[in-house]
Amino acid sequence: MKLVFLGPPGAGKGTLSAIASERLGIPHISTGDLFRAAVKAETSLGLRVKDILASGGLVPDEVTIDIVRERLAAPDTAKGWILDGFPRTVRQAEALQEFAPVERVVNFDVDDGLILARLTGRRVCRFCGKIYHAVSMPPVKEGICDVCGGEVYTRSDDRDEAIRNRLVQYRDQTAPLIDWYDGAHLLVTIDGSGTPEEVYGRFAAALLAH
Repeated sequence: MKLVFLGPPGAGKGTLSAIASERLGIPHISTGDLFRAAVKAETSLGLRVKDILASGGLVPDEVTIDIVRERLAAPDTAKGWILDGFPRTVRQAEALQEFAPVERVVNFDVDDGLILARLTGRRVCRFCGKIYHAVSMPPVKEGICDVCGGEVYTRSDDRDEAIRNRLVQYRDQTAPLIDWYDGAHLLVTIDGSGTPEEVYGRFAAALLAH
């Protein structure tokens, strides 16, 4: 099954993608993770996108399209995939339909107040990438990952100013995808509030209904 998860930053796409990936047996592909790995490795791509990511900006279409096309050519995508963070523009969606047509697009609907609460409290392990929340799901020992013992920190794009910038850019550039995919009869919208299991239940029901 070839799926795209849409929704504003903090909608829970990463968490739901990880759950769905395990249960459906298909890879979760996050362009954000691909870019952060490139920044950490200090590749030429990483150097290009480092400042853009830190400010909450969007990476140029042509760069994003190229990295996704390359990733979707890998052997582990033979049975399908879940794209999280791509496409973000209609141009990217059109390109994706040319080289890897999507079967279903899931839009997670979450209000801005909940998004700010989620993201300003989000913490991430610098080593293994496990996600925590300062209020609802902190590590046992503050600043230390329960899984690997790595440093748990706040990403630069999870600070208040960057979050607000990301939301503005989402509304301006990415939200039109909802109309585009709806017109293509590929879209299903579900309520993204609640626990991950509650949201996954709505997601599973929506797929069965379509």
